[in-house]
Amino acid sequence: MKNWMLIVAALAIAALPLWFLDSDFEGSDAGAEAVVSEQAPDYEPWAAPLVGELPGEVESGLFALQAALGGGVLGYALGFYRGRNRESDRASSGS
Repeated sequence: MKNWMLIVAALAIAALPLWFLDSDFEGSDAGAEAVVSEQAPDYEPWAAPLVGELPGEVESGLFALQAALGGGVLGYALGFYRGRNRESDRASSGS
C-alpha cells in the first residue's frame, strides 16, 4: 500500500503543475534572456550557437538522446560500483 501511495504522490507532483499553468511552458532560457535584456540592454553574448534554429522534432530528439546517454552512464556506474562492492564483500567473507 505504501508503494502505491508513493507512486500516486509522484504522479500528482508531476501532473498537477501542468493543470495549473496559465501559459505554455517555455523553459528558463526565454525568461533569462528577458531579464538580461531588461537589466543590461547593451549586453552582447560572448558565445554563439553551433547550429542555427532547429525544428522542434530535432530538439526533442537530441534532448531524448542526451537523457538516454546520461541514464546509460549513470546505470553503468551504479552497476559497476555495486558489483565491485559485492565482489569485495565476497572476498572478505570467503577467505
